[in-house]
Amino acid sequence: MLGFIILAFFSSFVECAIWNSLNDVPNINRRNWDFIIAGGGTAGSVLASRLSENPKFNVLVLEAGPTNEDALMSIVPGLQGKLARTQYDWNYTTVQMPGYNNRSINYQRGHILGGSSSVNGMVFTRGAASDYDRWARVTGDPGWSWDSLQPYIKRQERFQPPVDDHNTTGQFDPSVHSLTGMVPISISGFQHPTVDSITLQATKELGGEFKFNLDMNSGSPLGIGWLQTTIGHDGTRSSAATSYLPPRIQSRKNLDIVLNTIVTRVLPEKSGDPSSRNTIRTVELCPRDDPSAMTVLTASKEVILSAGSIGSPHILLSSGIGDVNDLNALEIPVILNNPSVGRNMTDHPSLNNVSFGLREPIDLGPWANLDADPDLQAQALELWQKNKTGPFTALVKYDHFGWIRVPDILLEEFEDPSSGPEAGHTELLIGSPSGKFYDIRLRVSTPASRGSISLRSSNPLDAPIIDPNFLSHPFDIVAMREGIRAAQRFVASPAFSENGVTGLLPPWNGAVSDSEIEEVIRDIAVTAWHPIGTAAMSPENADWGVVDPDLRVKGVDGLRIIDASIMPHIPCAHTQTPVYLIAERASDLIKEAWG
Repeated sequence: MLGFIILAFFSSFVECAIWNSLNDVPNINRRNWDFIIAGGGTAGSVLASRLSENPKFNVLVLEAGPTNEDALMSIVPGLQGKLARTQYDWNYTTVQMPGYNNRSINYQRGHILGGSSSVNGMVFTRGAASDYDRWARVTGDPGWSWDSLQPYIKRQERFQPPVDDHNTTGQFDPSVHSLTGMVPISISGFQHPTVDSITLQATKELGGEFKFNLDMNSGSPLGIGWLQTTIGHDGTRSSAATSYLPPRIQSRKNLDIVLNTIVTRVLPEKSGDPSSRNTIRTVELCPRDDPSAMTVLTASKEVILSAGSIGSPHILLSSGIGDVNDLNALEIPVILNNPSVGRNMTDHPSLNNVSFGLREPIDLGPWANLDADPDLQAQALELWQKNKTGPFTALVKYDHFGWIRVPDILLEEFEDPSSGPEAGHTELLIGSPSGKFYDIRLRVSTPASRGSISLRSSNPLDAPIIDPNFLSHPFDIVAMREGIRAAQRFVASPAFSENGVTGLLPPWNGAVSDSEIEEVIRDIAVTAWHPIGTAAMSPENADWGVVDPDLRVKGVDGLRIIDASIMPHIPCAHTQTPVYLIAERASDLIKEAWG
């Protein structure tokens, strides 16, 4: 009878797939996990879902943040802007950066199941075909090429009608989209017809660099086209958690998810042979609210770091995998000397307020003052909660975006940092948030600046030092400056002038010369929160990089990294979609390795 009770208790533990904290998990050391995934973010959610498809694999996911269930600010697209500096954000801050006139900035990262896919701006972009072809060329692995990744695009994306069911003919190219994948995608279901018609008319009048592009996700993103987002037909955010880890998948008997639990280090197996290769299949972890309750867990097959471009190098460095000089300075025992860990950090510098005046406000209807009016925001939320309609079903501000290139004559000064002639140097997000001005957000899509992630101390619970090193390379300030010039050319079209669009508003109206424009940029630029590259992949046996093309950590057995940190170069895209593709392919690489 006693044996039956023990068996029943253990069986109930096996069937319960999601836990609020490590402290809530009974008999945590009794399970035999094949794979332990550190991080339940964009990549970690995909891996958990795909690996647990095989009933022979037992999978454990360790997520530092809380559940995405009932996280209203994450679920409602229109509340996205309220997620920063909350419990769903790691609340990081960068160092003071010379390129930003010695300013430090907030650095939002998702601290929630689904990771940054649960807090980001929900823009769906793949980048240029040449971005992936460059990955294949740099790593020596053709499996990372655009053509080779097409099956994973189909597995990842489920294109749907917009929430308002408007006719989307001419707003996207169905031939380059999948209807059968995991992540619901759509065109905005709350559009702004007056502003949209002006924008589209300008593309017809100007052509050239501002040509209309039917679909940014065709592999050729240059031009201006309709925004696509990770928002489904039901008007809710499509995150990695909602798409890959819904309740039916969370309930798999071979999948366990532990929330509010921090992975601090990975630990090597002890060997009597000092010349032997390191094997790492053990993680050190603790409940977020109880750092003293440190424990260790071991995977029988692999540990997978999916903690993102900040978290994954932070774990490696805290473990003793990194530059030997830096580790020695903090008295951290060295497991493996690899100076590439934490280096090569690349992100998209961003300008969020390049605004042009209007002689008369544009009529945007009853929601024109939504950003500034709490009563309107309450009404929008009530409408969303009632029937999933209204402005909060969308990104609210922008219906169009596109990519342009720096003029060829200026590229003569620099080595072109883009992956090819179809890859944009600068991104433009276009709209009129309130009807009182016309707004274009700018991002340098192919920056040449490189930053780093490093340790603040030997305590793995201390936040890392984040230095994106924005605008440290002269190309980036030129690309941003030329983006301002391009925005001016775009709104100089008859479509805009006939509708009352005037000159740049402060702080730009007094900036005329190149140096004046550049100074304003350095004073106000922020980030698109698209860090990559801090554990970059490189060819097998290369003396640089952190992981091989199969994403195994160099010089180590039993450890992989699968997240944005492995990208050797940043794509001209919002990075969530490339991360989905990385994780989809990586899950196949793991399945092939373990049968």
